[in-house]
Amino acid sequence: MIQFLKDLFGAAVEEASLACLEVDMHSHILPGLDDGAESLEQSLELVRAMQALGYRKLIMTPHIMSDFYKNTPAGIRKKLRVLQDAVAEAKIDMELACAAEHYLDEGFIKKLESKEELLTFGDNYLLFETSFLNEPLNLNEAVFLMRTQGYRPVLAHPERYTYFSGKYKELVALREKGVLFQINMNSLVGYYSGAARATAEKLVDDGMVDFLGTDAHAIKHITSLQKVMNCKYIHKALALKLRNNQL
Repeated sequence: MIQFLKDLFGAAVEEASLACLEVDMHSHILPGLDDGAESLEQSLELVRAMQALGYRKLIMTPHIMSDFYKNTPAGIRKKLRVLQDAVAEAKIDMELACAAEHYLDEGFIKKLESKEELLTFGDNYLLFETSFLNEPLNLNEAVFLMRTQGYRPVLAHPERYTYFSGKYKELVALREKGVLFQINMNSLVGYYSGAARATAEKLVDDGMVDFLGTDAHAIKHITSLQKVMNCKYIHKALALKLRNNQL
């Protein structure tokens, strides 16, 4: 594994272990379902890279969006079995599971109202995201529906939503309503934007992080994690009471 990372990063890979997390709960590694891995070969490359970083389990979360990524629980589970078989054949020691990253749209609300099956992970955690630019008018409604139906809502990468810019108190209020937060580790080095980095750091400072995720779509995201392991905030984040290793 170390040699694999040396070939991949050409750097001091001993620092790049995320073994203390054990589990990544946000990635787009299942092949051909969304804007992540396009082929089984790419999926296997990503699984190997994640193993080399120290992960023992991957909970892969393809997008579900009513108008774009019309994935279903059955379709996602089918791709999971395909990748599990390929990983076993390649003799890669990695536990694989699936959930989904649900986009907050009218379709998601309707599924909640009709109590359709929604893919969760761990202790009924439900990963969801919103538009990056526009604050959804039904955010509070969605949180209420998730909570009243026994789900434990997890907001993916809250640091990346521009509509929270200058409105940090709204993030605090959302958390007080029972929403858990998962930040992308690459945000800690400004991979997405300086603003996302600042918000991620603030969330870490305030202990408002429940999960750390890679949100890996491609090898470039895993390569960027090498920089993350050299920043002070990853060590501060890893010292929080994270839930990754309970999954």
